[in-house]
Amino acid sequence: MNKPTLVVLAAGIGSRYGGLKQLDTFTEQGDTILDFSIFDAIQAGFGKIVFIIRKSIEDEFKAFFNPKLEGKIKVVYVFQEIEDIPEKYKDNQRQKPWGTAHALLMAKNVVSENFAVINADDFYGKEAFEVMANKLIKTDKTSNNFSMMGYVLKNTVSDYGFVSRGECKVDNHNFLTGITERTHIEKIDGVLKYKNENEELIEIDENTIVSMNFFGFTPTYFDISASLFEEFLATNYKNPKTEFFIPLVVNHVIVNKLATMEVLTSNARWFGVTYKQDKAYVTSEINKLKESKVYPKNLW
Repeated sequence: MNKPTLVVLAAGIGSRYGGLKQLDTFTEQGDTILDFSIFDAIQAGFGKIVFIIRKSIEDEFKAFFNPKLEGKIKVVYVFQEIEDIPEKYKDNQRQKPWGTAHALLMAKNVVSENFAVINADDFYGKEAFEVMANKLIKTDKTSNNFSMMGYVLKNTVSDYGFVSRGECKVDNHNFLTGITERTHIEKIDGVLKYKNENEELIEIDENTIVSMNFFGFTPTYFDISASLFEEFLATNYKNPKTEFFIPLVVNHVIVNKLATMEVLTSNARWFGVTYKQDKAYVTSEINKLKESKVYPKNLW
C-alpha cells in the first residue's frame, strides 16, 4: 500500500501574530499545534512529512522537530524563497513570499505519491486526518481526483481581527464547484463580513463552507500548478503584494473541469492562531483534549 505524504506549509512569517507561530508552544510539554497534526497524521497512516520552510528558520526548525520524529516517520525539508522563480521575472520589488501555491510547488521534486497539504499553525483534529488518509489511499495517483476538508466559516474566525479563508461553493454531491480566496473576513458587531477588491465590506453567511488549506492531491497537481504559476508571474511579477494561492489553482481546475474535488467532512474541530490573543483559547482547548485522553500527555 502506498502511504500518502503530508506536506506542511511552514514558511509563513506570522506578521499578524507577531512572531514565528509555527514553533510557538501550547502545552507544558512544549507541544506546538504542528506536533498534534504530525501525531495525527502518523496515526492515520501517512508515511512521510515534507516541511516547506524558509532557509532563515532551518536550524531552529530542525532542532525542534528532528529529535522528536527520528525513527517515527520519514522527514524531508524543502525551502520557499522569494527568488525561487524563473530568471526573467526577478526584476521585481518583492519583499513578501509568493503565496501558498508557490510554496507547495517547492515540494514537486520530493513528492511522487498522493499527498495532503496543511498549514503549520492550524489544528485540524484527528478525525480529519483519518478521513483524508483513507481518501488518498483509495485514490488513483494518476487521476485528477482531488479532495479537501471542509469547515464551517463561523467555527474558523478570530475574535481579534480578520482572517483569510477560501469560500467554497459545493454541489449536492459534495463536490466543489468553485472557490474564492477571501483574504479579509472579519466579525463586526457579531456579523461576518468579507472585504472585496473595492475594499467594501460584504456580509457572508456564517455557515458557508470554507477551506482551511487542508487539501488532498495526486502528483498531477504539480504540473497543473507550475503551468499556472508561469501565467501568474507573466501578469503579476511586478506587483509586490499579489500572491499565488492554492485556492486559485483549485478554482482554475474546477471551473475548467480539469479535475474534481470532493469536499470531505468529519466531526473534527478546527482551531488556530492568527493573533497573539488567540493563544489562550487554543491552549485551553488543547489541554482539554489531553485531559480527556484524546491525546497522550507526552506525544513523543
